[in-house]
Amino acid sequence: MKLRWLFFVIFISSLVAYFNYTNHRFQVTTPVETKQIYTYTVILLPLDSRPPCRQFVIDAGKIANIKVLVPPADILDYYTQSGDTKALRLWLTENIKQADAAIISIDQLIHGGLLASREARSKETDEIEALDFLEKLHTDNLKIPIYAFNILPRIYPPASIDNYKDQKALIKYSRLIDELATFENPLDLDELNQIQKKIKPEIIDKYTSLYKKNTLLNEKLSALAKRGILSKLIIAQDDGQDFGIPNMEKRQIQRYLNQENISSNQVIITRGADEVALTLLSDINNKQVAYQPKIYVEYCDAVAPKTIMPYMPCSVATTVKEKIALVNGQLVTDPAAADFILYVYIGNEKNLSQRIQSTKRIESFLKQNYKVALIDLSKHFLAEETLFPILLNHDIPLNQLIAYAGWNTTSNAVGTAITQASLFTEKLRTPLSLANALLLYKNNLTFLNNRYVEDYYYLKEVIDLVDVNLKKSGFTNVNDLDLDHNYKWANDMLQTGLTKRTRLLKYSKAYNQPVPIHTTDGDLLLKINDIQIEASYPWPRTFEIHLESTLSLGEIDD
Repeated sequence: MKLRWLFFVIFISSLVAYFNYTNHRFQVTTPVETKQIYTYTVILLPLDSRPPCRQFVIDAGKIANIKVLVPPADILDYYTQSGDTKALRLWLTENIKQADAAIISIDQLIHGGLLASREARSKETDEIEALDFLEKLHTDNLKIPIYAFNILPRIYPPASIDNYKDQKALIKYSRLIDELATFENPLDLDELNQIQKKIKPEIIDKYTSLYKKNTLLNEKLSALAKRGILSKLIIAQDDGQDFGIPNMEKRQIQRYLNQENISSNQVIITRGADEVALTLLSDINNKQVAYQPKIYVEYCDAVAPKTIMPYMPCSVATTVKEKIALVNGQLVTDPAAADFILYVYIGNEKNLSQRIQSTKRIESFLKQNYKVALIDLSKHFLAEETLFPILLNHDIPLNQLIAYAGWNTTSNAVGTAITQASLFTEKLRTPLSLANALLLYKNNLTFLNNRYVEDYYYLKEVIDLVDVNLKKSGFTNVNDLDLDHNYKWANDMLQTGLTKRTRLLKYSKAYNQPVPIHTTDGDLLLKINDIQIEASYPWPRTFEIHLESTLSLGEIDD
């Protein structure tokens, strides 16, 4: 009798739990419709045609009602094919008058993209023409501020130096020169002499000339900023390391800035590359509306801020401070005084148990109605070292986060999350009508969900499945796909893999928890009823994807 009663209690409890869960997931909602509006326009010449450099800026602009104009695809770069620099300059000239501000990649303007700039095949006359063009563009459009950015050559040799032994020796050569300049160790000098004997002089000259040319170019660009031709210049370090010639170039440029009394308001040296235009967008927006976001930063543990992540020349804390400064942000020590909390999770093989504590911490912030932006990084680029799956399994309301980023380098992720959070919280400073609030949240949730799908599901899971399948079938180079034989297959694997994972995500309790919204027309609970994605490879390689998410939103009925 007791056993039957126990089974009955368990059955009723399970039924109630199931009813509550399904009722929560399938709550009756009224469909939400929005119409995009723009109040400001920025013209963008992107670093290259990849989505992080182009599409991210367009999508983030929508959060702040900023229309981002970009050149047509047929004159931009495409993988190893350079952009048409003459056509791009003509496009800028013809379209800048539509804009309130301009963001210009110097690498695209002179070389036709980032990959082309690494080869630096342009002539000195090309640089002179580009500098003259910038001056004329400013003179003809005095009321339109021009923000420019240039990327320092990374330590890795250009693709045209394709001998593996030469590449390996040049990286060692680069490190030794910087270490010798820093420590003046005679043993380093001996090793440097031995390395130099293994590399042909013309190879060394080709490698070092990239940095010499770029240093001179950055000095000339800095002079334009000093004269007010450029409203701001960002000089960014791509794929940095603790030692190498790029660090020496960075120090030399800083000395030049000091000698010429060029302030950090005019020229800033930072880390990163792909996210720089995105960060500039936030800087432009914040200055336009006099917004200085107050940011409270919390790390998952005491080790995280001191950690030097892959492809970074500095600690995580240094990167965070730089990116906050780039958006004119202000660090605060009290979360209650912050416009948003930046939670920085740095996962590795030693702190896996820390994920539960971090999850509880984020849950606590959300329950207190704090705005939380999450940096979710793995030192080894592994899913099991990230926080996202733990948040999902513990039913943390994912769509209540205001930003999420975990892609590529620390500078990429931190710059992206801070930009999204800054654009979003700036709009919350003034009371919003129902229509404006729904538009803001839809745009922000779309950007947020793109990051979940790409930064976690693609970069931590699906990319490995695609690469393994391609290699099993004999396609060894996933960074140069054969468009005739395996590009469509790779796209099919990509779409299928992400669709399956997105389906699991949208039926999870963590995903289905509503987002509370305050408006001048009253408060409401917003819910994502459905998410549909379209994914493809923008270039014939698996390193990055083009992703479009379409959200169907609903207001939960009382």
